Amino acid sequence: MAPRGLTAVPARPEGAGPRPAFLILPGGGYVRQADHEAEPVAEWLASLGIHAFVLRYRVAPHRHPAPLEDAKEAMLHIRNGGHGLDVDPGRVGVLGFSAGGHLAATLSTAAATGNLDLDVSEAVPDLSVLCYLVASMTHEPHQGSVASLLGDAPPSDLLAALSAELNVTALTPPAFLWHTADDAAVPVSNSMNYARALFAAGVPAELHIFPEGRHGLGLATDQPGPAQWTALCAAWLDRAGWTDTPAGAAG
Repeated sequence: MAPRGLTAVPARPEGAGPRPAFLILPGGGYVRQADHEAEPVAEWLASLGIHAFVLRYRVAPHRHPAPLEDAKEAMLHIRNGGHGLDVDPGRVGVLGFSAGGHLAATLSTAAATGNLDLDVSEAVPDLSVLCYLVASMTHEPHQGSVASLLGDAPPSDLLAALSAELNVTALTPPAFLWHTADDAAVPVSNSMNYARALFAAGVPAELHIFPEGRHGLGLATDQPGPAQWTALCAAWLDRAGWTDTPAGAAG
């Protein structure tokens, strides 16, 4: 049985052997999920020959660790089968936007284990794509996400444990990140500091900062500059051997 809130979009074309897969975590400040960061993104990944799974994880009034438990359960379901798709269990990534990016980075750093009796290593993705992510709960955080996830006045040790840039190790998966420099909701320092931590740990990463663009652009198809991110990401995935399309295809 599929975990709560998880839907799948098969890779196209189907039937070509095991394919990589991505878990998609839409943003929404831990109070909702943004529809434009969900199924449209899954369709784009499917066009690259990648199975895509969209997770509507629990949000407020649920608190941590509920979203992390949902994401872990979804990762294990994708990696271990039972969904009817031919997934390569060694190529399962995570793609998150904004607060969904925070959840993706938390999975990537295994910063907190939640309350599930699961092997956390199997829930850690093999690659991450992080779009204008909320990386930090301590340095220029998105206060709305902090309050929705952790409530009022959370303890400092919990804030640090859920600040992804403070928990990167050499085992953290490679990442593709993008942000806009004038993002008024989530400061670009979130992506910069997470990328800096990856570089310091020797983890491959690619960071793109576009000069202009509001927060929450999703696929950004109508935004000069940020609209390039899908082609840049497709090329990155192609170099990693995760796509069935020519490098640079934007879908």
